[in-house]
Amino acid sequence: MQFRVLACLFAMWLASFNIAPTLAVEKPISQPLKVGFIMVESVNDWGWNYAHDQGRKFLENTLKGKVQTTFAENVPESAEVERVMEKMIAQGNKLIFATSYGYLEPALRVAARHPDVIIMECGRYNSQPMKNVGTYAIRYYDPMYAVGVVAGRMTKKNEMGYVGGHPVPPLILNLNTFTLGAQSVNPKVKVYVVWTNSWHDPPTEAEAAKSLIDKGVDVLAAQMDSTLTVVQTAEKNHLYSIGHHADVHHVAPKGWLTCPCWNWGPLYVQITKSVIDHTWKAGNQRFDIKDGGVKLASFGSAVPKLVRQEANDIMQRIADGKLIIFKGPMKDREGNIRIPAGKIADDSYLEKIDWLVPGVEGALPKK
Repeated sequence: MQFRVLACLFAMWLASFNIAPTLAVEKPISQPLKVGFIMVESVNDWGWNYAHDQGRKFLENTLKGKVQTTFAENVPESAEVERVMEKMIAQGNKLIFATSYGYLEPALRVAARHPDVIIMECGRYNSQPMKNVGTYAIRYYDPMYAVGVVAGRMTKKNEMGYVGGHPVPPLILNLNTFTLGAQSVNPKVKVYVVWTNSWHDPPTEAEAAKSLIDKGVDVLAAQMDSTLTVVQTAEKNHLYSIGHHADVHHVAPKGWLTCPCWNWGPLYVQITKSVIDHTWKAGNQRFDIKDGGVKLASFGSAVPKLVRQEANDIMQRIADGKLIIFKGPMKDREGNIRIPAGKIADDSYLEKIDWLVPGVEGALPKK
């Protein structure tokens, strides 16, 4: 009884000073989103993997404090990539960018085991919907049309070479687009293709380039993880060269023409923000030239001003929707109708393409 009286008197004393009792409430600490990147080759390859790593760095700098990134390089398209994904997940990564063509199937298997982790695969069209799997790509073939126009203007022999890595749809599509662009300004152009069946094999790439040089081509284009070897081989043999993924004009000061050049950073920011604010949705995300994810690299000193302007104008026409490349009627090199009159090929069709346009010479191995 005495304790109750004392407590009541103490409360009245506090009230006389107009003091309200308060409780200390700790604010929850916001943890950065851990984001993992997986690359099939070295991030220093001045090619595909270099471009993605530049995008990773852009993401980390732009969303400083909100994300924490890590990366794994030289990860083959095999069971090894599943092991790497599992390790990243164990380390707390909740968003993983799997940046190589052959990573899709492993990504689907890992995602099924970890429904709380989002995996984004680059370059494939996924027809197996999952709530935590998405794909992303830039319509990489669009700038190849403008690059083809430059090559078509610059060739003197009307014969060009193309060294490709794996004969998969994205590379077939780029080869076709490059040829169509060249033929739009030079109908006599032929493009000879040699496949290395690898993403990175410099000795084989050099041999492929030399075989095309022996055939008499005067322009060499290439697409694999890094086009350094082909570009350097062309320069040594006094040929024009066209690279891919990144601007490597510094290794070919005389023969360099141009190439498609990636800018993944803004797209990585866009996708990651959607995960942070819970607006991310599964599906196949595709971006255009107007989204800023791809541009033409610097033009070489040999490219005339009028040709540069023509290429830039074509890029703008494509961005504005005034130039549609794969619109019917369109035939393959055997004369079969592949895109009927009045039809426009969509992403799901183009990203599974397995045929070559007229003017492409060389085998198309079946995978």
